[in-house]
Amino acid sequence: MRTRTIIIRSSVAAVLILAAACSDPDEAGGDEEPIVVGSTLPLTGAFAATGVIHQIAGEQFVEQLNANGGLLGRPVEWRLLDDESDQAQVTQLYERLINQDEVDLIIGPYATPNIIAAVAVAERAGYVIPQHTAVLAPLLTYECQFPGWSIGPTPDVYVPEQLFEALASLPDPPTRLALVTNESGSAGFMTNGLAEADTGGGMRAIAPEHGLEIAADLPYPPGNQEWGSIAAQLRDADPDLVINNGLGVDPVGLIEAMEQLDYRPPMFFSLFPAPGPLLGLGEPAEGALSVSIFEPNEPVLAQYGDEVRGIVDEFAQRATDAGVAYTAFETQATASWNTWETLAGGVEGADSLDQQVLCDHLRDNGVETTFSGHLTFDPAVSNFWPSNQGLKQIQDGEWVMVWPAERAAAPIQPPAAG
Repeated sequence: MRTRTIIIRSSVAAVLILAAACSDPDEAGGDEEPIVVGSTLPLTGAFAATGVIHQIAGEQFVEQLNANGGLLGRPVEWRLLDDESDQAQVTQLYERLINQDEVDLIIGPYATPNIIAAVAVAERAGYVIPQHTAVLAPLLTYECQFPGWSIGPTPDVYVPEQLFEALASLPDPPTRLALVTNESGSAGFMTNGLAEADTGGGMRAIAPEHGLEIAADLPYPPGNQEWGSIAAQLRDADPDLVINNGLGVDPVGLIEAMEQLDYRPPMFFSLFPAPGPLLGLGEPAEGALSVSIFEPNEPVLAQYGDEVRGIVDEFAQRATDAGVAYTAFETQATASWNTWETLAGGVEGADSLDQQVLCDHLRDNGVETTFSGHLTFDPAVSNFWPSNQGLKQIQDGEWVMVWPAERAAAPIQPPAAG
């Protein structure tokens, strides 16, 4: 086994250079100069619980890529910098990767504000930038950004409609909801709608169209640590459904604060949670809903095949070895895998590292992905492909795909009686 790992320290961030890991010197291009892919991830800071998922998936993909010959017959190195969950650092670090390090390719960071910052740098430099998780199509108009996770061109309509349709299928659906909203760019749009695009979306606008009363509407700032007053207001409002349009560990803090007041809403939805910490709450989080593009449930895996099982099993082992509490290959890892396949498939399909040639090829031809099929990229809708996102629910301590019915591993569980 030939492995090369170099760690460099800078005044801004740690840099991890991941090179070819090959069993044969002729694999991944032998002695050819490597193709260098640069990016950042939040390896520390508020988003680190999710950033580590993208790190592990990326490392796995790069090693698999090199074991199968690399790109264009050359090995691939991933130059990964820690942006410390800080949008201001993202801009500096991508400028460094492009202008000083002169990397061949880039891939996006995690978290919508960070991705928007990176896309702005890529656009100025004329670089193609596949990105994992930003879904705000109207704010991502650069024609050479390519999303690995899509909720279509109007995500502020797609998610509310899907959630409320799924809940309406229950024997006794909720009628009163509370909105608890992280005001960041990563989550606030789901409550408030995309004002810039005037989609008429957002849960505040769409809920009444489904006969749902909004019993409480409670915003909070990014990085909030004080959940007690919000929990008290929710207890007093007593909704059938609490919707936390937040991310990361937001729902953990909220649920813990409600538990301290001996209050538990009949149903709970969280938009973009870090999957492991929410599961780690145990019984208080049972029945919680969230969005998902893939869950490694047995009925879901049966729809794919041995290749996907292999990816899922290897990721779980890597996550275990890294000490990650939640080792399942789920939505975040899937979005990461889609994004790396977009980059690699684009380069191989274009047979070029020229940024404009690569961009044109992806827009004209799309790309094949393991988990989401053939992706098509139309600049008229900011390259956001038709969504395959569904809903998952914590059932018996595990995330389970529950909607839509044709992709579900189990039906949605209604609120517990009493």
